[in-house]
Amino acid sequence: MFGHEGTSMGTKEKEGGTLEQKVVEEGPAECNKTRDPNRRSGGGTLDKLLSTFAGLWQPTSKATSEGRDGLLWWHNLVQCQAGEVSVAVMQANNLLEDQCCVESGSPLGTVIGVFDGHGGPATACFARDHLLHNLQEAVSGGVQGMTADAIMKAILATEEGFMALVSSLWETKPSLAAVGTCCLLGVVCQGTLFVANLGNCRAVLGKVGRAGQIIAEQLSSDHNASEEGVRKELMAQHPDDPHILVLKHNVWRVKGIIQVSRSIGDAYLKHHHFNREPLPAKFRLEKPFSRPLLSAIPSIVSRSIEPSDRFVIFASDGLWEHLSNEKAVEIVRNHGRAGISRRLIDQVVREVARKQEMRYKDLIRIDRGVRRHFHDDITVVVLFIDHGLLVEDHAQGHRAISIRSSDYHYVRPVR
Repeated sequence: MFGHEGTSMGTKEKEGGTLEQKVVEEGPAECNKTRDPNRRSGGGTLDKLLSTFAGLWQPTSKATSEGRDGLLWWHNLVQCQAGEVSVAVMQANNLLEDQCCVESGSPLGTVIGVFDGHGGPATACFARDHLLHNLQEAVSGGVQGMTADAIMKAILATEEGFMALVSSLWETKPSLAAVGTCCLLGVVCQGTLFVANLGNCRAVLGKVGRAGQIIAEQLSSDHNASEEGVRKELMAQHPDDPHILVLKHNVWRVKGIIQVSRSIGDAYLKHHHFNREPLPAKFRLEKPFSRPLLSAIPSIVSRSIEPSDRFVIFASDGLWEHLSNEKAVEIVRNHGRAGISRRLIDQVVREVARKQEMRYKDLIRIDRGVRRHFHDDITVVVLFIDHGLLVEDHAQGHRAISIRSSDYHYVRPVR
């Protein structure tokens, strides 16, 4: 801890078929095996299989800014085309369901993805592996470059790609229909910041206010049934279904199952033909439905980056469940840039320990799986904006980086 430690099936169709064969032949257990650290990753079929279903980590470089300690992995500070980024991920589930990526290089600028999976890591891994390719396709196919419409097309193509994978594996891996992910995408390109969101990940901007103080501005919309506006939206979309929302254990859920109203995946809640055998009975709804219960349409905002903008915090719900927007921005404002993402995670763990009336050092000793009873997986990416870089010519692709959480394997710490 800190201080202690989907595509549209076009060009990917052939790869998807090969992946399908491997899943059927080898099964999920094969996906969770440790990769040889001396083996180059990238294009092999087994590598795609591992990255899609394993959700485990393995170091691929020994950069001084990079580290790990058991359930925690981080990049303290890395330069990118938009400025500098700090990345950290804390695992709590037995299999890591959070995934993230940071890609920076022309012509897309800087792209940050946070994927908060539920029901397993498969959809989050799929989105992490395919969304960037789909975004490149959407941008190259348009005449205006990076736009909200291109981002919309990329996300919908990723949804379609995953649904195609669910269909192809329906007879052998039907439970894949019950896996989904929230999706938060941030793009900084040519002086414009785009934020697209499905679910309850969140992007919060830290900017200078009129009095010189740093204030927090939430950029993304929360698609959580706990929000009254989301409940009204769901009821308006399903006027013939009085049970679209169910209050279960004092929490509003869609059909009493899931809190978010938008996601990638969750095929059994979007397409009635997946709400049947061979999907296990524990997932199936008793009554059929005629229209999708969840949506894959993201909310997207775009804004020109202003001189007062300082940094953006992109994080999964594991962070925002325990920290307010204002508290998170305050922590970033009052501490150095290097390691700030793991400092935010550390603050969450300390807050959880306080709520549970237990010692911090005891909580951080609790292993994955059991740790989920205390907090969720947590992913944090903090982007510090460099206004000087935003006006430079990015054609040469300087400060190009590629960071993916899948490149790391969990290692039990020695205590």
